[in-house]
Amino acid sequence: MPKLLETREDVELMVNQFYQKIRQDAELGYIFEEVAHIDWELHLPKMYDFWEGILLGTANYMGRPMPPHFRLTTKYTLTPEHFDRWLHLFFENVDALFEGDIAAEAKYRAYSIATIMNQRVQQVNAQISEEN
Repeated sequence: MPKLLETREDVELMVNQFYQKIRQDAELGYIFEEVAHIDWELHLPKMYDFWEGILLGTANYMGRPMPPHFRLTTKYTLTPEHFDRWLHLFFENVDALFEGDIAAEAKYRAYSIATIMNQRVQQVNAQISEEN
C-alpha cells in the first residue's frame, strides 16, 4: 500500500526500487550495465542525494548530471524512446510505493528532468551526426 514520501529512507527506497527495475529492463538495463558500466555503489548514493535535495530540500548533491549523459550518447545513441521508458518506469515505481504531494512532485520533477535531458542529448546527437 502506498505511503507518504517523507524521509531520506523513503528516497532511498524509491531510488533502490527504481534502479532495480532499470537494471532488469530489456531496453535500459543494457545501457546502464553494458554501455555505461555503472558502479552502483557510487551511483546510488549520488541519486539518494540528488532526489533528497529535490524533494526534501537538502543540499547534499554536488554533481552535474548532464555531462555523463552527453558522454554516454557519444558511445550509444540515447533516443527519446529511452527517456520515455525511463520516465514510465519512474512513474510506475513512485505510484507503487508512494502517494501524496511529494510523490506527485517526484513525478513532476522526473518529467521535467527527462524532458530537458532528452532535449539536450538530442542536440548532442544532432551535432555528432553533423560531424560524421
